[in-house]
Amino acid sequence: QVTVREFGGGSVQPGGSLKLSCVASGYTFTRACMGWFRQAPGREREPLGGIYDSGRAFYDDSVKGRFTISEDYPKNMTFLQMNDLKPEDTAVYICASCGRDGGFEYFGQGTQVTVSS
Repeated sequence: QVTVREFGGGSVQPGGSLKLSCVASGYTFTRACMGWFRQAPGREREPLGGIYDSGRAFYDDSVKGRFTISEDYPKNMTFLQMNDLKPEDTAVYICASCGRDGGFEYFGQGTQVTVSS
C-alpha cells in the first residue's frame, strides 16, 4: 500500500514564502507522477499541479508563476515552493501520488498553511 506524507506547513505573513515536502513509500509499481492539492475551509479540494517522472511540472493557472513543484525521484519525494503567499492561499495542502493507471490515487493527510499578518 502506497502511503504519502507531507511536512513543512506553518504560518507565514502575506508576501512570504514556504516550502512543503512530501515523501511516498510502499510502491510495487513505477509511479508516473506526484502532485499537490489544497483544501480551504468550506471549499472543494482543488488541484495545484504536479510533476511527471520525466521531471516536467504542470500547474493550475491559479498558482502558476508563484508556486514551483520539483522532485527527488529516487527518493520518491516532491516539493512545493510557494512564494508571494496571500491570505487566500490559507488551506490544508495535500500531496498525492499517481497510481498504476496514471491518475492521482494516493493522498496524504495534509499539512496546514496559514497566511496572515
